[in-house]
Amino acid sequence: MIRLHLQTARSVEDFDRKFAVQLNDTHPAIAIAELMRLMVDEYNVDWDRAWRVTQNTFGYTNHTLLPEALERWPVPLFSSLLPRHLEIIYEINRRFLDEVRVRCPTMTTGSAACR
Repeated sequence: MIRLHLQTARSVEDFDRKFAVQLNDTHPAIAIAELMRLMVDEYNVDWDRAWRVTQNTFGYTNHTLLPEALERWPVPLFSSLLPRHLEIIYEINRRFLDEVRVRCPTMTTGSAACR
């Protein structure tokens, strides 16, 4: 998709205006980390802009409710196969948790209030 996009565009920074990707269940979810890797590492897009494009590109539907049906990878295996993707996933999680702490500061005291 990026190759096709760059045939008519100057930058990947407007990728989300031309492409939308719908993920279903857990199997293709690594695509989010892969788009971030490509944008940040290969195309030198700063993290915040790459994350905005990635969020605007992907939709996600999970039809699986049973925990035993969800795909899980042991962290050591994931780390050995896709170390950069794991770094990106950890960074996405860190930033998400920072945002939750800012938006929901009372959640740590037991209140469910969130703004």
